[in-house]
Order: sequence, then C-alpha cells, then structure tokens
Amino acid sequence: MATNKTVFFMIGILLVVLGFSMLVPYMMQLIYNENSHSFVSSSFITIFIGILFVLANLDREFKLNLRQTFLFSTLAWLMVAIFGSLPFLLSPKEFTFSEAFFESMSGITTTGATIITDLDKSPKSILLWRAIMQWLGGIGIVVMAITILPLLKVGGMQLFKMEGPDSTEKILPRTIEVAAIIISTYLALTFLCGLFYWLFGMSIFDSISHAMTTIATGGFSTHNDSIGFFKSSNIEITASIFIVLGSIPFISYLKFVHGNKSIFFKDVQIKGLINLILISVLIMFLYLLFIGYESNTLDKIRISSFNVISILSGTGYVTDDFGLWGKFSLIFFLFLMFVGGCAGSTACGIKIFRLQMLFIFLKNQIRKLIYPNSVIISKYNNQKISDNFINSVIVFIFSFLFIFLIIAMLLSISGLDFLTAISGAASAISNVGPGLGDMIGPNGNYKAIPDLSKWILSIGMLLGRLELFAVLVLFFPSFWRN
Repeated sequence: MATNKTVFFMIGILLVVLGFSMLVPYMMQLIYNENSHSFVSSSFITIFIGILFVLANLDREFKLNLRQTFLFSTLAWLMVAIFGSLPFLLSPKEFTFSEAFFESMSGITTTGATIITDLDKSPKSILLWRAIMQWLGGIGIVVMAITILPLLKVGGMQLFKMEGPDSTEKILPRTIEVAAIIISTYLALTFLCGLFYWLFGMSIFDSISHAMTTIATGGFSTHNDSIGFFKSSNIEITASIFIVLGSIPFISYLKFVHGNKSIFFKDVQIKGLINLILISVLIMFLYLLFIGYESNTLDKIRISSFNVISILSGTGYVTDDFGLWGKFSLIFFLFLMFVGGCAGSTACGIKIFRLQMLFIFLKNQIRKLIYPNSVIISKYNNQKISDNFINSVIVFIFSFLFIFLIIAMLLSISGLDFLTAISGAASAISNVGPGLGDMIGPNGNYKAIPDLSKWILSIGMLLGRLELFAVLVLFFPSFWRN
C-alpha cells in the first residue's frame, strides 16, 4: 500500500541534493572573496532538514500510487522553491521573503522573471545560484526523481508523464537507463552550449551561467541587458540554436541514440515547432521591414529569429525592447508567450502538440459539417488518437486560458495596470519571464510590483510548470477519498 511516507522520503532526498548543490555557489564566494556565509548556512539547513525527512520516513516498502505521485510532484517543486530561497534571504543583498520566494520559484520553474535590479553588480554566487536553480528546474529535478524511483522499485516513468505525454514511451526496458541517457544528453548540450559561448567571447563564468539557463529555456542572465549585453551576433545565433535544442522532446534524443536517426525529421511535433518558428520569424521580419527598423537585412533576420525563438520557447532572453516596435509586436509576442516548445522538453506553455491537436479537432469538425455521414479517423505521428484524448487537450487549453484570465484579474485587483496584468499573467503561467510594458517589459523587472502580485505570479508559475491539473487535482476532496 502506497503511503505518504514514500513521498516525504523522496522529498528528503531531493532536499539533500539541493543542499549539496548550494556548495557550488559557496565555492564562488570563496573565489571572489565575497564576505558572506549565506550559501554554507543555507546548505547546512537544507541538508539537515532533508536528512530528517529521510530518517523520519524510512519504511520497508516504498510504493507510489497515482495520488502520491501527484502529491510528490507538487510538494517537490514547492519545497525546492522554499529552501532554494534561503540563499537569497541570507545574502547581503536585502531580499524580503516575498522577493526571495518569487526569485526562487521563478528559477526552479524556469520562468526567468527577476526582482534584482542591478544584475551587473550582484554577487557572482547569487547569479550562479539563479542559473543552477533554472538548470535543475529545466529537467534536473525530474530526471533525479526518475533515477531515484526505480531504485525504490517504483515506476519512475509515471512521474515523468507529468512533464509531457510523449515522455511515457517505454523505449528502454530499464527506466534507470532512460534516465541515464537523458541526464547525459542534458549535460552534453549544456557543455557544448557553454563551450560555444566561451569561444565567441563570453567569460567562463558568463558562459557557464548562460549555458545552464539556455538549455533549461529559463532565461536568467548575469547582466541587466541580458544577451544584448554582449553585442555579438555569434552569441545570439548560439543561444537560438541551443534554445531550440532544449525545446525538443528529450525522448527524441533517446530514440536517436537507439537507432532512429530520422526522428528529428519525421516527428510531427518537432516539425510543427520548426514550421511555427519559421513562419513567426518571417512575419516579424516583414513587420520590421514595414516599420523601417534601422538595420540591414541580415540583422533584421537575426533580431527577428532570436526574439521569436526566445519568447516562443519561454526562455525570455532579450536583445532589444520589442515593446517599442509598435502595437502589433505587443500582440504578436503576447500570442507567442502562450505557445511554448514540445512536450517532454524543458519548455513550458501550452505546447506544440496541443495546438496541433486543436487544429486536428477543428479540421474534423469542418469535415463533419461538409460530410455528415463520414467516419473520420484522427492520427498523430501515424498513430490513431481517440476522441477522448483530443477532448482532454481541448479541456486543458480551455483551463489554461481560464486560469490565465483569473490570474490577470487578480493582478489587476492587486494594483497593476491592464498591460502589466495581462502580460504578467501570460508570462507566469507560460513560464516566459519578461512581460510587456514599462514595468515588467524586456528592459524592466518585477521589483516594483506589490508583494501580493509576486505571490499571485509565483502560484501562476507553479501551475504553469506542472501543467495545471497536477496541482489543481489536490484541491478536490474526491481525489483524496478515492
């Protein structure tokens, strides 16, 4: 019988891992002679509490049912966000608890919204911790869970299902082997990204920090001007390429390793992502031509490509304030915020496959109007899909937009103006980072918004990262009774 002891045991393990990861920024404090013990203190507290969780929940049998899996998923992200905020609270920089939790939740959910106004002058240890949080949040924590669960004789792929339906395919007989390949791929992409950043002019510190946030499609930067600080087309192109690689299902890399060399060209979801990027870049390029944006043709293509890929994937890097490009750009980028990357990737948002499913549904409805007596069989990636699955996608999209509106209204009540509330809600639930407008736009941050708004946005980030239902189901009494 599955009990909550298993849930808290695994949370304890995650806290121990999180605590040890805090020692990396502590080494940075020693290297740069930062007069602070915030990370070593945070590490001790986190490891101590994690060990208590482990010891208090030791059991002869470790099992998870669906209910405990949902509970673990939500509590794990919440606990990591809480303890991940300790280095901010204990740092010489003055963080309130609301600000520290907001920054931590933004990091672990790979949102990239920040309250720090002077990144260029911030301690290196804090900047590195933000990058580590996003790196862990991108896929690290999920992969760690997949690695741990098989050791406890638990079906780890059940948990991974919450990050995207494509990831539940049992390609390999052993879950731990699947996790190992995913970890290796994640590390390899991070290393290659950092290497290219360094070769194109970034410092070692900047290249490591940005590599982690790029692959995680998180968007935290070490500079106020984000990627625009470096003023390098090579760096922008590198970022664009690796953001796309991070937005591709990691199961695809696994399939590639195991012989399916054409997966990246045949997978419907990947093709959908690439096609949407190309179409969006073309639209934005033509728009920049129309408004007479001051740059040559190649620069217009580069600027359009980078900003489209960054916002569409939910990364949130910026090189320019696209809010100044006119009202069309505001509406266009607001739409892109909702999209996200592929299921089973580090990207968030609605996801490409759901938009494709929506298109299939609309096409089927039109065909039924034209041919009322026809029998229509829906297929996706050459596999038959049931009406129930399509209906679940429709329900998710409706719920996603409904919760977005609720968050936007709550933000308005908390004192934010219309554009800030709308774009902030979209940015939070889609885990993008920058919003629109003067306050939270590409050149702004979330420091000045009220504390209540920060808490609302933090909840929105968590809901968006865990795709709504993994969190919402916990609030239904019937879920706990059955």
